[in-house]
Amino acid sequence: METTLNDIETRVLGCLVEKEMTTPEYYPLSLNALTNACNQKSNRDPVMALEEQDVVAALDALRFKQLVLVSADGGRVPKYRHILAEGMQLLPPELALLSELLLRGPQTLGELRTRAERMSPFSDLQAVEEVLRELIEREEPLVTRLARQANRKEARYAQLFSGEPENFPEVKAPPPEAARLRVMAENDRISRLESELTSLREEVAGLRQVVEEFKRQFE
Repeated sequence: METTLNDIETRVLGCLVEKEMTTPEYYPLSLNALTNACNQKSNRDPVMALEEQDVVAALDALRFKQLVLVSADGGRVPKYRHILAEGMQLLPPELALLSELLLRGPQTLGELRTRAERMSPFSDLQAVEEVLRELIEREEPLVTRLARQANRKEARYAQLFSGEPENFPEVKAPPPEAARLRVMAENDRISRLESELTSLREEVAGLRQVVEEFKRQFE
């Protein structure tokens, strides 16, 4: 994306989307409510401790980037709302997934489905994947699929409002140390010897049986 958000701007935008979908009766948000939402300890990664001036600076930047507006509801204090739906033609399922990615960072299909259910229902993982594919294949992509990391069964998805994420490919395990190689070789040698010893014992037992049968012929 041409527009790149910093961490605080990302958190503010994610909170505005989330609160519109989960508590519409309290939306748009005042500065105080938005700051509390940004510092919320649940559904956030990482947890932040922002001051109101931090949020004001982020709001000003988001307004300049045409992602946020001051609401014209005529209240006693200014209130703020995002304009992603209007500006980017986004549907509720798309907004729900983007909100989770903005608030928690890269996630798998399963994580996204579980966490976004409070904002928009998804029938199954395929439904989540289809919405993500639409966000990926836009003329200006909003989401990207990360390479699967080592020790992870599933790939994760990340939002692109904060720029291209670090996309670590699957990492191969480092080669074993020389001492470990020697131990492994010794273990292999012992295993071979044990296998050979077992075979020899079986062969000796077979020969004894043949000898006993031969002796019985002359008894």
